[in-house]
Amino acid sequence: MTDGLYDGETGRLSPERAQEAAALLERALYEMKKVIVGQQDLLERLLIALMAQGHALVEGAPGLAKTLMLKSLAQALSVGFKRIQFTPDLLPSDLIGARIFNPATGEFATEPGPLFTNFVLADEINRAPAKVQSALLEAMQERQITVGRQTFALEAPFLVMATQNPIESEGTYALPEAQLDRFLFKLLAAYPDAREEAVIVQRMTGADIPQISPVLDADALLRLCDWVGKVYIDPALAHGIVDLIQATRRPPTNALTRAIQFGASPRGSLALTMASKAMALMRGRDYVRSEDVTALAHDCLRHRIILSYEGLAAGMTPDSFLDELLTLLPPPGASRGA
Repeated sequence: MTDGLYDGETGRLSPERAQEAAALLERALYEMKKVIVGQQDLLERLLIALMAQGHALVEGAPGLAKTLMLKSLAQALSVGFKRIQFTPDLLPSDLIGARIFNPATGEFATEPGPLFTNFVLADEINRAPAKVQSALLEAMQERQITVGRQTFALEAPFLVMATQNPIESEGTYALPEAQLDRFLFKLLAAYPDAREEAVIVQRMTGADIPQISPVLDADALLRLCDWVGKVYIDPALAHGIVDLIQATRRPPTNALTRAIQFGASPRGSLALTMASKAMALMRGRDYVRSEDVTALAHDCLRHRIILSYEGLAAGMTPDSFLDELLTLLPPPGASRGA
């Protein structure tokens, strides 16, 4: 109700604020598109993950501008960015920092690691052993880092974008399910088509490489994150999200039941709800629609589903499982009168 932020009758974010947020996010997307050609869905999902205060796991072949994507977003939003190349010999202290003895003072001091920033690119996260991967868990979930006996709060906003190379499996370590569950999204980066690749070559080899101009700062971004929580979701639609998550554990047909070993956890319900709110805000709406939920279902759930041996043997993937599930279930909210 203050400064027109909330609608006095509904108690939710006002339509004017939703339009304002959409305009700001569109400007950020425009700046990123100066250097990123194509990948429209991937760029939007990255912004949605940021506004929903989640993290993104991106899987794709090398050379698809995954690093440039997050770096460009950091420039457009005027926040810090650091890249960590994960390798088999990496140590947890290489991420979080260490306690260093200072002979001059006779005391130990904390030397912060690269996780002490706003945006972190964990490049090829599956090349590091589990002990190093787990060093990210506290930062991702609690937004804090413990070095020795000291705990440090991370600066907001904080986003981890981890990448995986699907081509090579030698010398890699699969992420444990507990860590996969901490990612809001698992996104798939695709090759550009011929027209997009021609534009990439022309743009990035010319005399004047495009430069990104900042359009937001950390304070403005945190305000948008707060607005996401005020976006309205109808109770019937919220129940529809829960019904979908429940169906991943107990599918409606015997064929799908045999194909699944473990369905999505309650984090799946939370992730899909918050991501749907962020997408609605990006579209300039102060309320969530059913199509927001279905558009984000695969990105929110593909990494939270573990198929059975029978499902894998039949050639099923998490995406094809979700495809079949969504065709069998009514649209989210429809079964409850939304």
